Amino acid sequence: MEPGFVILYVKNPAASAAFYSRLLGSDPIESSPAFVMFALKSGMMLCLWIRDEVQPAVRSQPGAFELAVSVESRAKVESVLREWRAAGAVVALEPTELDFGYGFVVRDPDGHLIRVFNSGAPATA
Repeated sequence: MEPGFVILYVKNPAASAAFYSRLLGSDPIESSPAFVMFALKSGMMLCLWIRDEVQPAVRSQPGAFELAVSVESRAKVESVLREWRAAGAVVALEPTELDFGYGFVVRDPDGHLIRVFNSGAPATA
């Protein structure tokens, strides 16, 4: 058994879906007023669920964890940053060298963190 879904609690699933469609370059595979789901290339599903309808009620705030994306090179980190800036992503951390590698962090419309980094090791899909 292994996790197959990441669910982000959002204020407006349609607005969040538009944001993630721009970043991911794909459309959701499922969409309703309260729930949107993207199939990622890795096989993982990224779900956006309207915060007010989650049971049990949500107690954490956006930013309590992050989505992390490993890419194959420092150049790819820079390339993704340019693409995501153009798509409207708000940069929370400019490209920085950290203990585990080089990368940046953006926030989605609800404040969820997305980190793109290169560790120097080959990226996993």
